[in-house]
Amino acid sequence: METSCKYRFGPFEVHTGARGLSKNGTRVKLRGQPYLILEALLVRAGEVVTREEIREKLWSVDTFVDFEHGLNTSVKKLRQVLCDSAEEPRYIETVPRLGYRFIAPVEVVTERTKSPVELPAVESAPVPPQPARVDPRPSQPSTARWRLLGLSLAAVVLLGVAFIVMFVKLSGRTQWPFGSSNAAVDASPSAKRFGSIAVLPLENLSNDPTQEYFADGMTDELITDLAQLGSLRVISRTSVMHYKGGNRTVPQIGRELGVDALIEGTVERVRDRVRIRVQLIDTASDRHLWARSYDYELKDVLLLQSTAARDIATEIQGQVAESPAQSQSANGRTVQPDAYEAYLKGCYFRNQRTEAGLKKSIEYFQDAIAQDSAFAAAYAGLAESYSILGSDVLPVEVARAKARAAASKALELDPTIAEGHAQLGLVEFYYDWNWKQAEQEFQRAIELKPSYAAAHQWYSYYLRAMGRLPDALQEAKQAQQLDPLSLSINTTLGGRYRDLRQYNQAIGVGQRTLELDPNFTLAHELLASVYEQQGNFQAAVGEWQKAVESSQDNPSTLAALGHAYAISGNQAEARRIVERLQMISEQHYVAAWDMAVLFTGLGDTDSAFRWLEKSFRERESQIPFLKQDHRLAPLRADPRFQNLLHRLGLPA
Repeated sequence: METSCKYRFGPFEVHTGARGLSKNGTRVKLRGQPYLILEALLVRAGEVVTREEIREKLWSVDTFVDFEHGLNTSVKKLRQVLCDSAEEPRYIETVPRLGYRFIAPVEVVTERTKSPVELPAVESAPVPPQPARVDPRPSQPSTARWRLLGLSLAAVVLLGVAFIVMFVKLSGRTQWPFGSSNAAVDASPSAKRFGSIAVLPLENLSNDPTQEYFADGMTDELITDLAQLGSLRVISRTSVMHYKGGNRTVPQIGRELGVDALIEGTVERVRDRVRIRVQLIDTASDRHLWARSYDYELKDVLLLQSTAARDIATEIQGQVAESPAQSQSANGRTVQPDAYEAYLKGCYFRNQRTEAGLKKSIEYFQDAIAQDSAFAAAYAGLAESYSILGSDVLPVEVARAKARAAASKALELDPTIAEGHAQLGLVEFYYDWNWKQAEQEFQRAIELKPSYAAAHQWYSYYLRAMGRLPDALQEAKQAQQLDPLSLSINTTLGGRYRDLRQYNQAIGVGQRTLELDPNFTLAHELLASVYEQQGNFQAAVGEWQKAVESSQDNPSTLAALGHAYAISGNQAEARRIVERLQMISEQHYVAAWDMAVLFTGLGDTDSAFRWLEKSFRERESQIPFLKQDHRLAPLRADPRFQNLLHRLGLPA
């Protein structure tokens, strides 16, 4: 016998034994952190529960989530479920700079229950005995009523059997739609075919916030596997993560992402087992079409992901054409559980796209490889982290060598891993200037994984460097369709419009990107570069100043501002930025390319070429764009410029 509590307030009731919330007797979906926060507030109704107390209770010190963001998101979701408002609260009051207080009257009912599951005890104040309820109905039904009930039940059973038989015949299944714990249960067959889909972030049911990275990782891997199947357009992780913990309706998300269907679901890790449940929803009608559950050992998680992806794709497309990656599937192999966990942590930190996060991701990818030396995806992740750090953190030679080695090893282990081909393409493009080989690697990555948004984006950069601007625009458009809320990809698309002098479209993209994030540096840089090309130098300087502020004095952005000052006639400010960059270079890497751009603006051609030669010798990642950067236009007639183009081997 155990004690559990019911907390009643307004039309709601929380049952701690069942860990559930109901409204007017109907169960309401509330799980994970939002539910636990509600329970913590109810236990101390009327008192302030500090943010620190909530953190100690629900978030461990080594949690893989941003606590402030996680708490704010959870409270927001809780208020949405309770139809509450932060401005005019009925239930949860925010106490500024301190915490939260549950302010509505609460009735507490303590009861004794039988349960084989050990539940946490909930302390509550003694309450008076509740009055017994009298059932006005007769204590036993009559014989006639029993007979009628039996006939009704028999009819229901016969109808159920008939429905299942009809379901099997219509769906063409050779098995009953019921299986073992690893098999699936179809909630409703789908006859509709879809061409596009988004996988919403899977909800973490582990009641352990340190497992949030695991739920996000499973979401990413499901997206990755779906992206390899047939002609299905799959929205990338950057866009779907905007809806984590959000309150958008299914039709709203469908319109914003431009997709026909959504997958939503849950993931729960219990020691060395993983359980996921996914359901398919038609975005037009908000109708749930299909659901399926999976229960696998953690070592078989790659098989779980590929199986779930094929089931989903088969359901929404009827019959999925295999991609080349599926014919030699590496997903069927087992993986060491500790290696997979380290890999997911590596992905989590890599996706932060910060210097500290990228360095941390390298540690976890290396840990995954140490525990499973045949883990191709971990090598591909390692290659990407080194490539990104090679832009302005690591010395070029270090980043180049390590990225190439990791990408090559990934492809040695699995020739069909798209990420390995894409990373090798980046090395061939940015560092080795093997233009033909780079294009082949990008094309192979896209062939293996048509919905790989980043590969389309990188291929767009390559095509720009080669001077194939219309093709570069098409690849940028494809990337944006696959990842419509990605700030980086949107600015890439704007840059391609700018290159083709479609300035109104470029400005529109930049402004829409700033609506998503007013402090996004690359969007300010995009607008600044467009205004420069239009000759609107005052507007350009204004946008470069905003970019410098949002980037916290990034050297590349500072140099671009100096160039804008110079061409607008403010030589004094441009010279002051030269001095600032010289001081910064004593502590931080300053690209020779950026100094060349700045001196070009100042009209110091000899200094500009000295810096360009240094950029060439050090194989900086900007040098492949020598022919396309409009800021270097004053140098193009100089024989030294043509000589550089010849040595780079760029097409005439």
